[in-house]
Amino acid sequence: MGTVTLGVSIAVPEPYGSQLQELRAGFGDAAAHGIPTHVTLLPPTEVEADRLPAIRAHLAEVAQAFRGFRMRLAGTGTFRPLSPVVFVQVVEGGAGCTRLQGEVRDPDGPLSRELAFPYHPHVTVAHGISEEAMDLAFATLAEYAAEWLCESFALYEQGSDGVWRKLREYPFGTGPTGVPAQPGAPADATAAATARPS
Repeated sequence: MGTVTLGVSIAVPEPYGSQLQELRAGFGDAAAHGIPTHVTLLPPTEVEADRLPAIRAHLAEVAQAFRGFRMRLAGTGTFRPLSPVVFVQVVEGGAGCTRLQGEVRDPDGPLSRELAFPYHPHVTVAHGISEEAMDLAFATLAEYAAEWLCESFALYEQGSDGVWRKLREYPFGTGPTGVPAQPGAPADATAAATARPS
């Protein structure tokens, strides 16, 4: 069947998502229109296509064990000189994102993988463009702010044209026991006990 390239992320909702995507394109980032504005939970990962059913089941189980948590973006940051990226900072909701991505990449699950860098939730607004353009992105969005209630994440596939397309949305639930979860946390004590740091 071959392989597919997948990613898992929290979409930045409208109107913020389109605003940031247009700004990213305006800074000269040619990839902007092929990448929905997001907070990454699983970076681009190549898998065998026949693993998709197991991956979907795993993500549904992860989502069911979480409930909504507040996300707030404010100001800019950069990974330079380590990586040519300028981003909008996640100033609230980072702990929820970190726990969630740890569950998505569960070492015993179908999406287990190591990361090139320690996990740091963020929203990329410029990547791999000139230093001057990245400086402009950093300055332009220095006062940027947005907030919303995160109630789901999604599975995306990268097409041969480089464009990322959503395969499925995974809304949060109340956990397998029906006990409401803590915001941004696994829904029950069992899930909490098995949560692994990233």
